[in-house]
Formats: sequence, C-alpha cells, structure tokens
Amino acid sequence: MSSETRTNQESRGYRATPARRAFAFVRNTWRGLTSMRTALILLFLLALAAMPGAMLPQRSLNEPKVREYIAEHGWWGELLDTLGFFAVYGSVWFSAIYLLLMISLVGCLAPRSVEYVRSMRAKPVLTPRNLSRLPHHASSTVTSDADDVLATARKRFKGWRTTERDEGDGVRSISAEKGYLRETGNLLFHFAMLGLIISFAIGKMVVYEGQVIVHADGSEFCNSGIYAYDSFNPGLRVDGTELTPFCVRVNDFKPTYTELGQPIQYRADIEYSSGADLASNTWRPYQLEVNEPLRTAGDRVYLLGHGFAPVFTVTFPNGEKRTQATQWRPADQTTLLSDGATKFDPPGITDSATRRDNQLAVTGLFAPTPVFNGKILSSAGPKLTDPTVAVDIMRGDLGIDSGYGQSIFAIDQSMVEKGALERVARENLRVGESITLDDGTTISFDGVQRWVSLQVSHDPTQLWVLGFAVAMLVGLALSLLVKRRRVWIRVAPAAGAEGGGRTVIEVGGLARTDQAGYGDEFDEIAADLLNQDTRSP
Repeated sequence: MSSETRTNQESRGYRATPARRAFAFVRNTWRGLTSMRTALILLFLLALAAMPGAMLPQRSLNEPKVREYIAEHGWWGELLDTLGFFAVYGSVWFSAIYLLLMISLVGCLAPRSVEYVRSMRAKPVLTPRNLSRLPHHASSTVTSDADDVLATARKRFKGWRTTERDEGDGVRSISAEKGYLRETGNLLFHFAMLGLIISFAIGKMVVYEGQVIVHADGSEFCNSGIYAYDSFNPGLRVDGTELTPFCVRVNDFKPTYTELGQPIQYRADIEYSSGADLASNTWRPYQLEVNEPLRTAGDRVYLLGHGFAPVFTVTFPNGEKRTQATQWRPADQTTLLSDGATKFDPPGITDSATRRDNQLAVTGLFAPTPVFNGKILSSAGPKLTDPTVAVDIMRGDLGIDSGYGQSIFAIDQSMVEKGALERVARENLRVGESITLDDGTTISFDGVQRWVSLQVSHDPTQLWVLGFAVAMLVGLALSLLVKRRRVWIRVAPAAGAEGGGRTVIEVGGLARTDQAGYGDEFDEIAADLLNQDTRSP
C-alpha cells in the first residue's frame, strides 16, 4: 500500500490494524486461488506432476524395480526417493496440487453459477435507443400494420427469450436473446471436470487390483484376501480384509492360432460363484476372453495371459514319489519358450540340516514346439505339438527355509554361488522320458498343464468417471458450437401515416461472442421481418 493511499485512508478514519491486514491477505489469497487462471495453472501442474509416475518405477507396482533404480543411480535415486518420486500419487506435493485444484474449481464455479442463475431469471436487455449503432442493422418501411409485424416477429422468435415494451407514441419493440446453452455448456464442462477429479481421488482410495495364476485343470481362485493373489495393488483405504467374495474355477484354456503360429483367440472355460450362489455352492459357466472380462459382484476379472506348467514326478530311493506341476513363465511371448524351476523337498527326513542338503530343483527351459541347435533347445511356435524340456537338476539347500520369500520361477543364485546348491544332472527330456541321479533318484517328465493369468479389478467409481467424461465432452461441444446472440426489433408509424398507413421497422443485432456466421443468421432474420409488402421509404 502506497503512503498516499495510507494517508487518504487514515484521513477517512480507517486504520490498518493487524486484523484488517490479515483479512485483506486472506481475501486476496482467496481471490487469486479461485480465479480461472489459477485453476488452469494448477491443472497444468497436476499433469506435470503425474509425469514422474509414468516415467519412474512406482513402489505400489514394482518394489524390486524401485530398489534396482536407486542402486543404479546412487545419490540421485536416493534424492528422488526422499522427494517421493517413487510413490507419486500418494506424495504430499501431488496431493496438495490435487486439493488446491479442487478448491480453486469450487471457488471459481460457485460465483459463476450464482451469476448464471441470475442471468437466466433476468429478462432480455431492453431495446437500445439507437439501433443503427449496432454491428448489425437493417430497416425498412412496410405497408403492414404494426400488430401484424409484431405477430410475425413473435412467430419468428419462437424458442428465443423475449420481452416486449411499449415506448409510447405508437412505438413498440421486442428484445430477443438466444444462446444461453453456451454458458450452460461451459459450466457443465467445468463441473464435470471437478466431478472427474473427485471421482479419481475417491477411486485411488477404494480401488484395488490383483493378479493371480490359476492352473486350467479345474483349479479355483477365491477373492478372499490378499494372500490369494500373486501380486496385489491396494488403494489408500484398502487393507485387503473386506474384499468382495466370489470364486472362479478354471476348467480349460483353448488358444487358437493361424498356420504360422499367430494367435487368433484366447478363451478360458471358467465357472464362477458369487453372492447368494456362494451359500448354495452354485457355479455359473462363462467364456472368458481377452478384453471381455467377467463382471461379477462389482469386480471385473480379466484374462491377461497364459503359459505352461511342466509335470515332473520324482521317485526317491526309498520308493516314495512326489508329482508337481509348477507354472513356468514365458521367456518369449511369440513362441512361448518358457523358463522356470520346480522344487521338491525329500520325504521322510526329520533332520532339518539333512533335509536341506537333499532338496531338489528342476530348472531349465520348456518348448511347446521344440527346435534344436545341436543340444540347445528353442521353440518354433506356441502350439503344443511335442513338448520338450531342457533341464538342470539342482541338489542341495534351495534357501526356501531362510524365512525370505523367493521367486517360484527361479532358484536362489546366492545358494549356488556359495556352493550350497549344485547341479547334478543336465538332460533334454520329452514326455515320458526320465533321468536317474547318482543316488538312485529318478525324475520323469510326465506331461504339461496349461495355466492362465487373471487380473481382478475393483473400481466402484468407474461409471462415475465415464459419466463425467461424457458430460465434459457434451459441455465442451455446447460451449464451442452454441452462439450467444441478441436481436431487437422496433416498429413505429411512418411519418404522416394514419391508421392503416405505413410502418417503419428497425432491426438490430449483436453477437455476445465473436462467432463467424452470425451475420448470415442476422440477414436471414432481418429478411423475414422486413419483407412484408415492402415499400421504399
């Protein structure tokens, strides 16, 4: 505040007390925050703040990838971790931008809505005194009576907001206005954007998404808790204890390929049970396909992928057998050449040290359509024609009793490096073939099972997001296509005319916004109103 302004205020008895200064600061801050310019800046900042979430690994999606990134980039990775760049959408700074944007939108939409209601209730502006000064103007003298001219004008302005006025001395006028849907569309767009932002915020709190591998041999998966998933990504308010109960049973998986091995269709024959069906143990059939999810109990079940689980039987020296089918992951999505590890604990050994020293793992490659380069196995395509495995038999301590989790697709290489786990055999096996170890243990390749990867998605705000997105498009279309315009017509007896004599008609028009094409519309309106038995003035 300048010294001159302060002096003028003090001369009028105004004193800038601390309370008044604080109020002025809050008022000015609120005005700045709730301006449309600030809302646009915050919207840009929100889009900018979301970029690290797409470019950097996020803890909620891939914790190992985050640790790897930090280890590779040293102090830079640690700085990004401190600033929350690996958990962008839950960070303080992202939430602050999100909250400020919502406050800004509410603050700037509320007064605009009040003003909109007032304008809708108000009557059109009265006819200006001098219509010839308007951007669009036309006049003529006709033989028609003033009442007939006004009747034609009322008919022409049907659907417009109009008001009539008697200006005295036989002069009457009509004010007509149209295009209020423009502001309606503008408000609809901004309110829909606010609703979209709120829906996204609520969705981040209550959404969850999980992936699980299920064998296509009648195996079941139930949405009973986090432990049922291979990976689970919860929302901010989801702890995994109150998931919607339902079960899925995968009976079979049928891929369809072209002659060249290109996939045409993936289809899983499943059954599901949810709601009241769970109590009665009722199962309903469903054909699950890619991009055609099962929708049940408010959740969606997607078919993500598929693979193979080789079946191995280990016959131990004491005659006991262990048969296991563990899923192997595709290393090549085109040919489905897969790698993995099937792990076995020896039976009948109570001593923990001895048991750990005699654990077995069958690791290697699986090819549905084998191709050999010497003894090196590869796959020519994804079709299951002559399943073959190239395996390494590992014996020793697998590290599964260490208390740390380990991948089901691989062995712990650290156990190999320190000599606790050794390779005791290597062989290529077709279905029905086997390999015998030095201690008499026999490992046979008995066949292969299929597995499917399912994703369960829960997002109760999905329809709200869709509805608000559609509303935004509708509002944007209205605000861009609808033209706000005003037209006035004034009729008056011509000079010297009496009774049924001539009538002077003046028409003026004004577009509330610069819109190409309004001149053509005005010319059409003027022609309809002026061409009534026209005589030159």
